[in-house]
Formats: sequence, structure tokens, C-alpha cells
Amino acid sequence: MSTFQQFNLPSPLQNALDDLGLTTPTPIQEKSFSVILSGRDIMGIAQTGTGKTFAYLLPILKQWKFMKTDTPRVLILVPTRELVVQVTEEVKKLTQYMSVRTLGVYGGVNINTQRQAVFQGVDILVGTPGRTMDLALEKAVRFDNLQKLIIDEFDEILNEGFRFQLTSILTMLKNKRQNILFSATMTDEVDEVLDEYFNGPEEVTLAPSGTPIEKIQQLFYYVPNFLTKMNLLVELLRDESYSRVLLFVNNKKTADVLSQRLETEFPGSFGVIHSNKSQNYRLNTMASFQRGDIRGIVTTDIMARGLDITDITHVINIEFPEVPEKYVHRIGRTGRADKSGIAISFISEKEEEIKIEAELLMGKEIIEQDVPDTVELVLRLLDFEKERPKQKLISKHKLEGGAAFHEKSDKNKKVNLGGPTRRNPKKTKPTNRAVVKKRIAKWK
Repeated sequence: MSTFQQFNLPSPLQNALDDLGLTTPTPIQEKSFSVILSGRDIMGIAQTGTGKTFAYLLPILKQWKFMKTDTPRVLILVPTRELVVQVTEEVKKLTQYMSVRTLGVYGGVNINTQRQAVFQGVDILVGTPGRTMDLALEKAVRFDNLQKLIIDEFDEILNEGFRFQLTSILTMLKNKRQNILFSATMTDEVDEVLDEYFNGPEEVTLAPSGTPIEKIQQLFYYVPNFLTKMNLLVELLRDESYSRVLLFVNNKKTADVLSQRLETEFPGSFGVIHSNKSQNYRLNTMASFQRGDIRGIVTTDIMARGLDITDITHVINIEFPEVPEKYVHRIGRTGRADKSGIAISFISEKEEEIKIEAELLMGKEIIEQDVPDTVELVLRLLDFEKERPKQKLISKHKLEGGAAFHEKSDKNKKVNLGGPTRRNPKKTKPTNRAVVKKRIAKWK
């Protein structure tokens, strides 16, 4: 069996690992260690929860030598504030017996405080692309002595719309540096950035993109609408085996609706995290969940990537994600560190197609479960579930004639009676409406 002893780490680093009770490297840590140690650019493809943070920290810290400078020697970019906090803590754990100054910077807090902290000197800077760029533009952060650039959760940084900030930072950096990239998936957009800014990176792949974690049991319930989904959730949560649960929805509005219902049914047992919540509130909620003070958290995809919360028993998708890759990231919050987990999805008619896409991506079927007879079926739709008719805006001038009104030419005076044309027959999309009606009738 492999151990960290084979890496020949310096005593301060090995002692830190011993304090953490870590003896065996993960596969991505083994495969990437020598590549990063060589100084070559690297592109690591690995799922969330595989030990990517230590995979790049260990070889970097093995080579660590004192340098008389107050500007960052290592820059680590991550997509969210929570990940900044988590990665910063991981660095501090590994460097507790070393002289390394680490600082995390992110938006949502006073930039002046972070500016003053940077001026005091920093060796490893961890930040979101937005706040890092702000500090760099203000000349508070300089990259004159930067040796290593790490971009963690690269695909998610691009998905979150940070490409401009990321490329702006890349243009500020000197060319002589090592680039280390980790991503769960490869996309065309990731390839474009690699081609432009990286120097022939060596690829280290742990698993094919989208491969599910085999220790996760994947189930789904067919549920027609959000109100019925909440009824089913309440029924499931009456089972105390749902002890550490992450509940995913697609936006802040539905997160608040669900959170209010859970507070009524299970007072003080569930928190909620989304981008409208303050940073302190989010961090306190995560800490309460980690301690076991609350059973679960209602959240959006803000918690689907990178965050290391231990021993999650269930991931429940109240709403199925709009992108199949995000489904893989969500369920990856459970079944970590060789433990088993359960992922449950509530699927409505509109979500069936994206569920099939996720199954094709993984090469694995999500198994359907029967909805308990005790769950009340509600036929009423909430406002966000209703299809809104499209309104066509017509100019007042066109209605009344005038300068904006022109007589149609003869060929355009034909009356449109509707229906498909011979050249462009109407395309019909098959639906499962008959199946839906049959299931709803069975529930009544």
C-alpha cells in the first residue's frame, strides 16, 4: 500500500500530515505529485472529493524555501468564497510547522481590510478571480515574484462567468511560472484558455469526465410539481436515517420557499445557503452543519463543487440541475472518502429529458422509486412553475398608421390560416404526458 512516506516530504510537512491522521495518498495525489514536482504545467482532470487540494499543495510545499519578499509566490484561484476559506484552512493545516504566510481574499467583505492584510506580506494568496483582480488593479497585490499559479475547479470558474477576470489576471502575470490546473470536466472553453495561456500542459486524468462515484446509490421519484415535492421531502425526512442531508434547488427563490416549509415542519433543523446570504451567515451555517447542530442545508449549486463537508448521508435534488454535469457534482457531496452515500432526485415531466442526459453522461441509470401512498398530491402550481404566454409588442404608430406604417406588397397580403407548410412541416416533440396523467390518476 502506498503511503506519504514515499514522497520523502520534509519533516515539518510530514509532521503536519501525521497530526491530521493522514497516511495514504489518494490516486490523484499519487499521479500528479511527480509532474508538479518537475515544474511542468499540468492539467488535472478529477472529480470533486478526490483530494485535489493536497495534490497540488504537497509537491509545492516540499520544494518550499525561504525568500525575502512580501508579494505572493503562489496564487490559488477558486470559484467561491466558501472554497477560499476552505483552501486557506487546508494550507494553514499543512504549514503549521513552516514559516508560510497565507491569506484568503474574496468579495462580500470590506476590501480595505484585505488590502491592509496584503500589505503586511503574503506567501500564498488564495482568492476568487473577482476580488483578486480588484486588488491587483489597485496595485495592492503584485505578482513580481509569483512562481506558481493554481486554478482549482477551473470549469466552474468559467461556468460562474469569471472568464474576463481570469484572463485579466493571466495577462498581468509574468511568463516564467508553473501553471497548475484542476477541473472536474473538460469543455471547449477550458481548452481555449489552456491553448492561449498554458505551455503544453501534461494531462493527469483520474477518471473520465462525468463518471459517477460507484459508492453512491442513485434513485429518483416521479413528482409532478414543487408543492408535491415538498410533501414528499417532509415524508422522507421523518426517517431519522436522513441525518446529514444536502438539499439542492436551482435558484435562491425556491431555496427560500423550501427553507420556510422545513422550518415549519422541523424547527431549527435545517439551514439555507445561497448568494443573497451574508458571508458570515453562510460560514456559520456550514460550521453548524459540520458540528452536527443541524441536520441539513438547503442550497443552490454554490455548494455543489469543491467544498469538503464530511459524512453527508443523502444528497436530494428537489429540482434537477439544468446541466447534466452539475448533477454529477451535486451527488459527489456524498459517498466521499470510500464511504457510501445516497443521491435522490425529484423529477417532474419537464425534468425528465435532462435526467436522461445525465444518465447518458454517466453511463448509468438512475433507479425509479414508488412515491409513498401517504404523500399528498397537490395539483396547484406555484407561479414560477407556470408557463407565461409570450406577449408581442406592437408599436402604437403601426397600429394607427403614420410614418411607421407601410402598405404591404401584394405577395405579402396572403392570409395566414395557421398550420404547417409543406416545405416546413411542424415538428412535434413526443412527451410523456400520457404517463404523467396515468401516474397522477393513480395517486388520486
